Amino acid sequence: MRMLLSWSVRLVAWIVMLAALLAVAAAVLVPRLGGATPYTVLTGSMEPHLPPGTLVVARPVDPADVRVGDVVTVQLESGRSGYVTHRVVQVEHTLKGEMLFRTQGDANRTADLDLRRPEQIRGRLWYAVPELGRLSGTLDPQQRQHGIQLVAAGLVLYAGSTFMTAFRDSRRRRDEVLA
Repeated sequence: MRMLLSWSVRLVAWIVMLAALLAVAAAVLVPRLGGATPYTVLTGSMEPHLPPGTLVVARPVDPADVRVGDVVTVQLESGRSGYVTHRVVQVEHTLKGEMLFRTQGDANRTADLDLRRPEQIRGRLWYAVPELGRLSGTLDPQQRQHGIQLVAAGLVLYAGSTFMTAFRDSRRRRDEVLA
């Protein structure tokens, strides 16, 4: 019974650590390495595929490569921090040859009123993780950094504990064989 309890505790610890590691990797590490930016979906405009609380990661894209059907994150106004992630439903060209993009949320009946200029496009959807945006949104950048450090320290401590236990057990078995 004691062995089963010990095994169960280890299993739960591994699952928790792995989940934390995957969350940190999805929200911080992978976007940084891929040159992408994470955003949190705040409204239901992209339901059912991107419900509120979803962490969306947008990778920079050349506006000339944006096509109808792409999901993009756009800055609503230059110099401001408002963003929206919607689907491109139309690509237009002005008489001067400038590209303009009409976007629309999947759950919205009509397209967005404003046409999006190429410089407003922050990136095309790379991947999304449901509910992870809620956690990310509740933490400020300093808290996120501390969380990452805490998860890393926990992984190191757990790995060290596992190695020490394995080393101790192997010495015990060796001493029992020699005795």
